[in-house]
Amino acid sequence: LWPWLLASSGLSALVQLVTLPFLPDSPSYLLIQKGNEEACRKAIKKLWGEGDHQAEIDDIMKEKAAMTSTKTLRVLELIKERSLRWQLYILMIVMTTLQLCGINAIYFYSFEVFQTAKFEEYLIPYMSLGVGLCECLSSILCSTLIDRFGRKVLLWGGYTLMASVLAILTMTLSLQHRFFWMHFFSVILIFLFVIFYGSGP
Repeated sequence: LWPWLLASSGLSALVQLVTLPFLPDSPSYLLIQKGNEEACRKAIKKLWGEGDHQAEIDDIMKEKAAMTSTKTLRVLELIKERSLRWQLYILMIVMTTLQLCGINAIYFYSFEVFQTAKFEEYLIPYMSLGVGLCECLSSILCSTLIDRFGRKVLLWGGYTLMASVLAILTMTLSLQHRFFWMHFFSVILIFLFVIFYGSGP
């Protein structure tokens, strides 16, 4: 079953490969990059149907004017630019914490935790699949939460909850040989960590 499950991801790629030639080009690409207004109008009509789409074309033209007036910075120029320094710091911190938050360790050791919890061998791959499904569902949930609470609240909340779960998980893993129920608690914490990761960072 697992080889078929892994191969099923190629099905969506095949559908995209077959249907891609029939999809119209992006109107903004045709107008901004190619400078072809006629092709842009055709693409808009194909996407949105017949009608007066001059307002959309005017918006794309404004975007093109804004892009031409904006100077493209190289990497060193970006680092030296004082007005962009705080944005650059924030971006670097967010990307660094995302890589070092512990999600890779959770994925790596979850199989071992499931084995230690004395789950049946045939159930462990499905539990690992459940961990991935939790991340997928929490990411969908995040798209609705971000409009209500904002990115900052989700980042702070997600990292705080993840740090708390990791601290408790460290204790449960060290005490799992003393109390039999610690194994199951560790499994619950793994699922919680993945949910907080998907809905926060």
